[in-house]
Amino acid sequence: MEFKPYIPPEKSLPEYTVKAFVLGVVLSIVMGAANAYLGMYAGMTVSASIPAAVISMAILFAFKDRNILENNMVQTAASAGESLAAGVIFTFPALVVLEYYTTFPYYIVTIIAALGGSLGALFTVVLRRAFIVEEKLPYPEGTACAEVLIAGDKGGSHAKPIFLGGLFGAVYKLLGSIGVWKGTLESAKFFGKRVFYFGSDLSAALISVGYIVGLNIAFLVFLGGAIAWFIAIPIYAAKTGNPDGLSAIDLAWTIWSTKIRYMGVGAMVVGGLWSLIKLRGPISRGIRAGLEAAKHRQAGGTLPRTEEDLPLNYVLMLIAAFVIPLFLLYAHILDSIGIAAIMAVIMLILGFFGSAIAGYLAGVVGSSNNPVSGITIMSLLFTALILKALGLSGTEGMVATILVAAVVCTAAAIAGDTMQDLATGYLVGATPKRQQVFEVIGVFAAAFVMAPVLNLLIQAYGIEGTPTAKENALAAPQAFLMAKVTQGVFEGTLEWNMVFIGAGIAVVLIILDEILAKMGSKFRTPVMPVAVGIYLPLELGVPILLGGIARYAVDRATKRKEGVTDAGTLGAAGLIAGEALMGIIFAGLIVADVAPSVTTTFVGNVIGVVFLLGLLGWLYNIGKNSK
Repeated sequence: MEFKPYIPPEKSLPEYTVKAFVLGVVLSIVMGAANAYLGMYAGMTVSASIPAAVISMAILFAFKDRNILENNMVQTAASAGESLAAGVIFTFPALVVLEYYTTFPYYIVTIIAALGGSLGALFTVVLRRAFIVEEKLPYPEGTACAEVLIAGDKGGSHAKPIFLGGLFGAVYKLLGSIGVWKGTLESAKFFGKRVFYFGSDLSAALISVGYIVGLNIAFLVFLGGAIAWFIAIPIYAAKTGNPDGLSAIDLAWTIWSTKIRYMGVGAMVVGGLWSLIKLRGPISRGIRAGLEAAKHRQAGGTLPRTEEDLPLNYVLMLIAAFVIPLFLLYAHILDSIGIAAIMAVIMLILGFFGSAIAGYLAGVVGSSNNPVSGITIMSLLFTALILKALGLSGTEGMVATILVAAVVCTAAAIAGDTMQDLATGYLVGATPKRQQVFEVIGVFAAAFVMAPVLNLLIQAYGIEGTPTAKENALAAPQAFLMAKVTQGVFEGTLEWNMVFIGAGIAVVLIILDEILAKMGSKFRTPVMPVAVGIYLPLELGVPILLGGIARYAVDRATKRKEGVTDAGTLGAAGLIAGEALMGIIFAGLIVADVAPSVTTTFVGNVIGVVFLLGLLGWLYNIGKNSK
């Protein structure tokens, strides 16, 4: 049966409008700022497409001449800000960890974010048809966003859960920030020479992440944490003892941060390489499809409105126009045209393949689960080994590596988001080339505020383990990983044994996943969620698992198909937005030295746990009762 979008190709509605442009730019900036905080805090971000679409619907409802394609353009631009934030906060803070910067020059962050992100959007032009039309990948979050847009166009109301969630999330974050309860509850005990740790963050955002991604992925993230904290750390402690006489908690954290987390690096590298191998067919088909469309257009042929991508010749010219300033920036920072040229070539090649992998994986696991950090680590290792072989060393080599990785990371993050937005557009009947232009607009809008937001967070909280760290320092786990891996390559101190163990775990997971695929099992074992779980603190995986369990319970109770949007999903998106935005606001209060403070008590911690469980129950209740 031939697919027909909600708005047919022969019908044309206004997509480029002044209100869509203004609203898209504003929401891109807001979503970018909010997700910069969430990523620095938890090492992951969640797609902003659905909340952006709902907010857009609520605002555009005041206009008589609104339409669904205009609304789709708003969420396209807005979600670019969230994705760009991931690329920025996963890489740039690594330069703080390496003590190269304490705050960032505005022009460096802005140029790399704007141009790197735009490259990611352009790289996907040749991939859209292969991944969305031919491969028919599910794009779970893109499909959910389309359902929200279509329901809103038909008169459905989806705004209430997300606004309530935003309020609850903001209040919960505020009370935790002023010390009514601890942000993390944790404990560790010695059993002989072994040390066992357990902890959990009291975070509404992380529970919401688990609810959105579902039980399969949430369980795998927790499984990675369990491998690291329940198996690897006790074994390592039993083998090496406690020569420094550390407490149980300090010993567990020291072993994890200096040794065990590198297992996650190995797993991510193997997972990324495996993804690239599996994607070779779709990537080549996508390039061929783009070339054929260009020839068809040059011959005077026309395509249906819903199949019009940006012309390939324009795309190639824009790519060149964006690469040249990046090359000049590299040459300015490193004072070497030769090294800058090599960096630009590496950046271009790795940026395309990284974007292809990210675009494909967004179609399989969704934008929120897209392992952009794993893609970045792959490019980082490759870049570091090449630059080291060319004679770069020390700080110069490490900074050069991070600057290349920053472009690759922003490109991959935006590529995954763009493909998700194009999948939404495919379902609702948008014009692809117009979405591709709006994606770049959203990238540029968010890029202009990334440096101030990043510097605000560093000044207010600081980064754990660096001279910038304050009392409530942010973990910035992905950036810390980038810095330590780069440093390990150049200084020869990378924990290769742990990397190889992680690689072995990844191979086992790949074999198991292939077996499960042949069996037709709904439960799968993709490598990246487990690898992220190994790398992240266990305390982040626990609330994610709770959220995943709640989503599973809702789906069982309602017999709703997996991935279908419910009110619980919208409420979860609201909780994330509320907590993240309050984090930004509180950061401003800290910088202004007007942040209130309350002493944490046992009763306060109990209240925090009860409040959090109440929010979990709220998600379950609205999800179960949504139609």
